[in-house]
Amino acid sequence: MGKKRKNRKVQILSTIIVLFIALIFGLFSNEELHQKPTTTNLVTNQDITDNLEVYFIDVGQADSILIVNNDDAMLIDAGNNDDGEDVVNFIKEKGIQKLNYVIGTHPHEDHIGGLDDVIDSFEVENVMLPDITTNTKTFEDVIESIENKNLEITIPKIGDTFTIGEANCEVESSIIDKSNLNLASIVIRLEFGNTSFLFMGDAEEENEEQMNLKTTTVLKVGHHGSTTSTSLDFLRQINPQIAVIMVGKDNSYGHPEKETLTKLNNIGSKIYRTDLNGTITIISDGNKCEVQTEK
Repeated sequence: MGKKRKNRKVQILSTIIVLFIALIFGLFSNEELHQKPTTTNLVTNQDITDNLEVYFIDVGQADSILIVNNDDAMLIDAGNNDDGEDVVNFIKEKGIQKLNYVIGTHPHEDHIGGLDDVIDSFEVENVMLPDITTNTKTFEDVIESIENKNLEITIPKIGDTFTIGEANCEVESSIIDKSNLNLASIVIRLEFGNTSFLFMGDAEEENEEQMNLKTTTVLKVGHHGSTTSTSLDFLRQINPQIAVIMVGKDNSYGHPEKETLTKLNNIGSKIYRTDLNGTITIISDGNKCEVQTEK
């Protein structure tokens, strides 16, 4: 009788152990099944194999920036209406036949004027515009070119990410106020290895206040160096080593304004200007940036 009780206790204990093991295994299995995959499209420093080239094209009192890495290319803005042909020729001279992204930061003529020529002249994969329309002939020409190529417009939102070659891009700001087109500017932060670029379009201080600010190697100064952009608090947080101002010689707006230049000088930024330096080329190897100027 004592032996049978002992065997029964052993059986009960064994059953408890088996159930306990099964329970633990089940918990781990469920955790595995419900765990989200950690896949990411971000590029790491180890992936960098070729230099990043950023061209701040001299289009006078306007913006046009070409970014190239490996076989990928992105154009941010395309100058005024009369600049379209020059921008197209510049891109062709670089041997580029396809643009992965064409971005019109906002629908002012000095930013989207030449976009229709660009879209007509190249294979384009993605077009990015803010969620705002105007009734100008310039804007209508861009929309017509997009429709003729059967392209879809991507309206970005803050936090959207994409890649150009081995460079990671993130949307830092988008539309704030439709009554002020500058406040609709698409702002792109590009990271390439340990170097970074912030392309501000005509974004103003209100845009700067909504951004996730980080130390930045190169700043494309907002709104051609106007005092509506580039606040001191903004500059202190991003602390750019290099500042590029895209501006026309002897322009009627007085850009860049002395106050903006003083702030940039006070934080130690090296300033380059298209009115003084012509087209500005910045080449990054992922660790440092080399600046080349046309004049």
